Amino acid sequence: MSVETRMNRRVVLNSRPSGAPTRDNFRIEEQPVTEPAQGEVLLRTVYLSLDPYMRGRMNEGPSYAPPVELGEVMVGGTVSRVEASRHPDFQPGDLVLGYSGWQEYEVCDGSGLNKLPAQFPHPSYALGVLGMPGFTAYVGLLDIGAPKGGETLVVAAATGAVGSAVGQIAKLKGCRTVGIAGGEEKCRIAVEEFGFERCLDHHRADLAAQLKEACPKGIDIYYENVGGKVFQAVWPLLNQHARVPVCGLIAHYNQFGPGEGPDRLPLLMGAVLARRIRVQGFIISDHYETRLADFTREMGQWVRDGQVQAREQLIEGLDQAPQGLIDLLAGKNLGKVVVRVSPQ
Repeated sequence: MSVETRMNRRVVLNSRPSGAPTRDNFRIEEQPVTEPAQGEVLLRTVYLSLDPYMRGRMNEGPSYAPPVELGEVMVGGTVSRVEASRHPDFQPGDLVLGYSGWQEYEVCDGSGLNKLPAQFPHPSYALGVLGMPGFTAYVGLLDIGAPKGGETLVVAAATGAVGSAVGQIAKLKGCRTVGIAGGEEKCRIAVEEFGFERCLDHHRADLAAQLKEACPKGIDIYYENVGGKVFQAVWPLLNQHARVPVCGLIAHYNQFGPGEGPDRLPLLMGAVLARRIRVQGFIISDHYETRLADFTREMGQWVRDGQVQAREQLIEGLDQAPQGLIDLLAGKNLGKVVVRVSPQ
């Protein structure tokens, strides 16, 4: 079969969600695959990463990155195989890390592509523990959280791609680690697989009391992935000079407007002031130039030595990507969510 007769299946943004996304917000299309021109490569997607930030890119309006336009391919990190190349730096068969999005094929000029080593043992790890989520955990914890031996760290979404890495790195730095996750099974995995000393189920009505009992000396670092009721349980326990790296607020991604309930902002800001708490948001794309080499070296060694474990939730087929993201945003994932788009 010639390249011209291949069809590229792709998932595009069909409509903007109001609240939680649904399958109707996505549309699957097919387009002919074209041959690469001089200086271009044809990529076939092997793995597609699903991540919470994608929900924000479905909204219209200004943010740290442009929104996906209606009718355009949903964005996402990918591991792809070079199918054909007219680019001097890439050969057919190379595995590359890129940003092809939710589609089976892409023709590109090679910008932003990074070759994976020939003997890379788990190519999908380049989208997880050795990729953007692992890098997010590394920078947010070490550069903003600044962990010290003997301190108490709390992280929500403790079995997710970022949270599980945060807990394990903090433990390597000598911290006492407390996770928060949704359900008894996730909490068991957080303790048994990721080494958390405690893990609390955020579905329980007595979460605040449980957290206070689990952190008798207060909380020195809270790595924020969630917001909502979890943060409300955390902030009264933050110690003087506590650090709060703000990575995500998944509890609010489907929320429009200020939300319901009393205005807690004065109490929160009063605590920030009186206890000299450092609250800092960060976007990981700002740190690739300065911190990627350190992350690649250190995290690579930790994974090889078995000091950092990874768990993946593998979804088969591009057509399952919309439901995969919907489930991820609803907290139904366990570990890093990866779509296998084509055979490796």
